[in-house]
Amino acid sequence: MGELSPWHWAIMIGVAILLFGAKRLPDAARSLGRSARILRSEMRAASEDDKSS
Repeated sequence: MGELSPWHWAIMIGVAILLFGAKRLPDAARSLGRSARILRSEMRAASEDDKSS
């Protein structure tokens, strides 16, 4: 019951397309990817600062 079946994923993707539209989804995914890269680089920099102290 805890896992999502392929039908659940298909329904979730369909709802996302209906809510946000096909044009805005790639933009949102691109923005999320940029945010993840920034977060990783900041975490890496903080980790290096901790090691050098």
